[in-house]
Amino acid sequence: MSRVSVELLPDAPAAEVLAAIRAADASAIDTVFCVDEIYHRDAWALLAAAARETRRVRLAPGVAHVTLRDPLLVAQQLATLDELSGGRATAAFSVGNFAMLEQFGRDPAELHPVRRLREAHGAMRALLDTGAAELEGEFFRYRGVFTAARSVAPRVPLLLGAMSGPLVLRLAGEVADGVYAACSFSQEALTFLMDNVRIGAERAGRDLAQLDLCISLTTAVADDPEAARRAARLKAAFYLPSMPQALIERHGVPFSEVEPINAAFARGDVADALRRTPDELADRFCVAGSPEEVAERINREFLTAGFNHVSLALADAEIPRAWAGADIPGLPTLSEQVRLIADRVIPLITAIPRQVSPARERDHG
Repeated sequence: MSRVSVELLPDAPAAEVLAAIRAADASAIDTVFCVDEIYHRDAWALLAAAARETRRVRLAPGVAHVTLRDPLLVAQQLATLDELSGGRATAAFSVGNFAMLEQFGRDPAELHPVRRLREAHGAMRALLDTGAAELEGEFFRYRGVFTAARSVAPRVPLLLGAMSGPLVLRLAGEVADGVYAACSFSQEALTFLMDNVRIGAERAGRDLAQLDLCISLTTAVADDPEAARRAARLKAAFYLPSMPQALIERHGVPFSEVEPINAAFARGDVADALRRTPDELADRFCVAGSPEEVAERINREFLTAGFNHVSLALADAEIPRAWAGADIPGLPTLSEQVRLIADRVIPLITAIPRQVSPARERDHG
């Protein structure tokens, strides 16, 4: 059976986030990813607390940023989390949310993500594996750096977080332990993801089937399917401004339909942005409904695309309240949704992933 994980946005009180992680630990859920952004409660502190309250589930920042935080500090934190959890740490990492980086005065045009991520991965891998790092790179320079923070596991997995850029996806296939891909739901978008990860793996002589091929899906699960869909649509609308034009268009959506939504968000008019997001558009960027409906879509659309791991990025009752001042009756809390996934989604995940057709030989850039 394929692996099923959850991704938590820690907007809910810390006690509720920890309750959700404990619920995951008591189930067959593989990993709890906790979003690492300034907008939410601190993912690392929550995961460290959860490490002492759990016994089985893997714990991961997802995604950890290696622009605002130095990659070696990320590796140090990750090794410490692995020790606290008895060898259950992993991480998805990326350069970070471009909109957030701009708020911190960083120009996304100057990031050069592929080169930066290649250097960051090499440095983190060295510190995790050996306790030391030396690098004279374009973006990072380390001389005689060492740490007493050592992991318990022989190898702490590092997944490369990616949304759309083909070169980052190829880098994941080439050097990382896998990919943590977000915001892709259409067959065209999923094929694009898999083809480019495959290109990177083949160039490095790696077996794609041995990589962790994880797709992060904006999700809400409830016994009231419409409540779940309302929550997931709202969360999906907020993600539209962070999605590149090419990615939106791979979902059969002309970018002109999204521009007024993005403009409303840019001027801070959340209510207008949500009014401008029709249900049929938002539905293209989320998976929501009853547990049975969510399981059916995972089996039919995502596992058959070649992914061997799905991470359900949950929209809980706190998100519409905190982001839009809206209460959605019938929408479960984080821990309640985790239990629904454990009890009624995972038992239905039975499809055996098949590999998609060989990657197109044309270089996508």
